Amino acid sequence: MYDLTVPGGAAVVSTPYHGYWKNLALAVSGRLDAHFTALWDHGHIKFWSIKTLSLLLQEAGFENIRIELIGRLPLIAKSMLAVARRPF
Repeated sequence: MYDLTVPGGAAVVSTPYHGYWKNLALAVSGRLDAHFTALWDHGHIKFWSIKTLSLLLQEAGFENIRIELIGRLPLIAKSMLAVARRPF
C-alpha cells in the first residue's frame, strides 16, 4: 500500500474494529467463537484494534495517521477508517 501511495499522498483503509470492550461484549454474549471462526466463507484473516492498525501503518512508513470508529457506539464500533499520509 505504501508503494502505491504517491509521496505526499494519502492512503485510506477500512477494516473491522476489534477493541477491548467489543471483544468483552462478544465474550459475555457467548458469541466470541462464532465471531472469530475461520470456518465461514469470506471471513477476515486479521482482526485490528486502533493500536495495532496504527502501528502497522507507522511501521510501513506512513505519518499523520487518523483513525475514526464507524457504526454502532464507539466502544463497540463495527469498523475503523484510517487515513495515513506518505511523507514527501
